[in-house]
Amino acid sequence: MLLTVADIVAMPVVQAGQPELAGGGSLDRPVRWVHVSELPEVAELLVGRELILTTGQALAGADAATVAYLESLAAAGVSGLVVELGTYLRRLPSVVISTADRLGLPVVALQRVVRFVEITEAVHRVIVADQYDELEFARTVHETFTALSVRRASLAEIVKTAAGMLDTSIVLEDLTHRVLALTARHTGTPALLEQWEHVSRLLPDTDPNVVPVGPHTQPWGRLILRPAPSSLANGGVESVSGGAIGSTARARMVLERAAQTLTLHRMIERDRFGLHRQAQTGLIDDMVTGRLGDERDAVALAAALGLARRARYVPLAVDFAAAELEGGSASDPVAQQRRTAALLDAAQHGIALSKATALAAPEHGNRIILLLAISRSGDLDTALTAVCTAMLAEIRRVAGVTHAVIGAAHASDSLLDTARELSHAAHVSEVALALASSRPRPFYRSGDIRLRGLLALIRDEPGVQRFAETELSALLRHDIRNSTDLTTTLRQYLDLAGNKTELAKRLTISRPTLYDRLARIERILAVDLDDGETRTSLHTALLIRDLLAPRP
Repeated sequence: MLLTVADIVAMPVVQAGQPELAGGGSLDRPVRWVHVSELPEVAELLVGRELILTTGQALAGADAATVAYLESLAAAGVSGLVVELGTYLRRLPSVVISTADRLGLPVVALQRVVRFVEITEAVHRVIVADQYDELEFARTVHETFTALSVRRASLAEIVKTAAGMLDTSIVLEDLTHRVLALTARHTGTPALLEQWEHVSRLLPDTDPNVVPVGPHTQPWGRLILRPAPSSLANGGVESVSGGAIGSTARARMVLERAAQTLTLHRMIERDRFGLHRQAQTGLIDDMVTGRLGDERDAVALAAALGLARRARYVPLAVDFAAAELEGGSASDPVAQQRRTAALLDAAQHGIALSKATALAAPEHGNRIILLLAISRSGDLDTALTAVCTAMLAEIRRVAGVTHAVIGAAHASDSLLDTARELSHAAHVSEVALALASSRPRPFYRSGDIRLRGLLALIRDEPGVQRFAETELSALLRHDIRNSTDLTTTLRQYLDLAGNKTELAKRLTISRPTLYDRLARIERILAVDLDDGETRTSLHTALLIRDLLAPRP
């Protein structure tokens, strides 16, 4: 925090000279440095925000030279001029005062002689101390977050550390404004999260208290500094030391460094598995992407990793829901990877108990994929039911797993063909988990899922989330700001395929009132609800929003 001219004038060493404001602008101008100079051309040596100390030699000449001197200081961005009277001037000429007033340049006259060296030492001591404090704070921030990266702290710990350094509440959210981790300071968690989605939607990415998290071209979340309600009511920003924020730059530095740590940590934690597991993951990826195109090579490599030969191969995907675990939330990518590692071990143990073999690999989010080898003798569904039942029994023992489903695609005698069907199995398992079927079964096939499957498959893609936000954000903001519920009206209108008569009955309102609501929705969204493609887009956006909503 830079000193101002007023701060310097208030110092005892300056007060000893009996300072008087002789003219010019406000004393609130910041001062970067103090110079002592009698040169009329000193402005050529300045860069701005300096305080000039002089005995007035440059002001003792002709009026034109005095005006030129003062104008050159103002043009150079000088913060103020301190003139010691006595050596060259008994009092300040009127031309100095009038010119200073015209230029808005603060001029302070010292009635008594002071030692300029004492003034410069006192001021520079404070300035250097402030600069040292900033450097020390930056070093502390760097070392703290580097240490968190090295020991792979959870998202919750990273956010908690940032909040502690700034002494303010911080929230980490994803692209759909779901909270991933938070630390509440000077307020309770319920108060901080009250109407969080509404509050967050009204905070643009350009807000100084908002920092994107993730690679520059593919952010996956936002880190938000959130002041306490009392601070907001006073129109202020919560401070780095508990009061009004003393350094916005410090707050921004901490937020950006925390965001970098979160980004790096997520990238590091993606592949924290053993060599054997990495080999299985690499082989599956090579088969899926086509880098490995020879069936015999694929079977040989798979056999070397423990997969049975001369078997029927079944592509499987396991999706699971997880409760909050100690040290991180259920949405914490780091905690997810740790659970996924435990899930892989549990699945392989269940397969071994069924006397079958499989290759397994982690996938994004709460999922693993498997290439299961089952004996060609016997009924496929019977054998698959036994294996999947054993797998689920082991998986449900993993800490934090509340629900798990297995999706299966078409079996094949070809290992490469089976690998290409893994995406189908993943689609089935994800939809089965998203739809939360009331009739649990050992495994699901495509015939067991419904139309929402496509949206469930792609709902976590940032592009899909942005599509839903683009389609609905204007209406959602209108509902927030005006305490209306036009979104529900739109949802029911689309659910009824645009049947206005039936919708009016369902909402128990008159048709004119309904027409007015629909007209308002059209104005807010700038759409025509009679257009088929528009209705399809809006309905799709609402379905995406439903699938992204937290499940109880």
